[in-house]
Amino acid sequence: MPVAGPGAATDAGAARGLRAVTQEEFSALGALGGVRGVVESVVPGLLFVVVYLAAGQQLTPALVSSAAAAVLAVVVRLVQRTPPTQAFSGVVGVGIGVLWAWRTGQAEDYFLYGLYVNAAYLAGTMLSVLVGWPLVGLVAGLFDKQGPLAGGSWSAAVAWRQDAALRRRYAWATWPWVALFALRLLVQVPFYLGGEVAWLGTAKLVMGVPLTAVALWLSWMLVRGSAAPRAPSRPRPDR
Repeated sequence: MPVAGPGAATDAGAARGLRAVTQEEFSALGALGGVRGVVESVVPGLLFVVVYLAAGQQLTPALVSSAAAAVLAVVVRLVQRTPPTQAFSGVVGVGIGVLWAWRTGQAEDYFLYGLYVNAAYLAGTMLSVLVGWPLVGLVAGLFDKQGPLAGGSWSAAVAWRQDAALRRRYAWATWPWVALFALRLLVQVPFYLGGEVAWLGTAKLVMGVPLTAVALWLSWMLVRGSAAPRAPSRPRPDR
């Protein structure tokens, strides 16, 4: 999710997404992509629900307004020559939802792609913990100062696995994401199955940006809040 607005000067350089858990200081707004990123994430879905209800549950106006908002976000970024990556990802998600709902004629199918994505994320994050490669640890390793994304080595990116305490910490820091995706499905799937478009859209908005910010903060607290992660322990040389 990307940004401008209050605090833009500070948030412009803030690490976004899960990378934020590796920082010494945590900025929820920066991690979410700033004000602009939050707006780009929320507006298409909000417009869909509002227009759908205002138009007497007519699907076409809701789909057009949602798609137009997502496309406009990309166009504005391209015109302003700012990174459009987040806006592009939003267009893909909205586009799939629009096409799905248009094809079936069912308004609730606009949200079906998001449910599948959350199910995939739930399976992926839980599996990462169970097999001993927690997602937060993988992200932290990739963005480590000696990791591959900083010009270092892949071996440095997974060095944390040699430290049992650090491995446990990263596992605990991944569980908020498992809980987030599970909670979304637990609440939203019944609304989808019941065709409750207004409630489904509201739940998606409430459990989107706000809960993502909470999960990011919890992960950051577990990784950095109590104590900075220690470098993997190495055997002392013989004297």
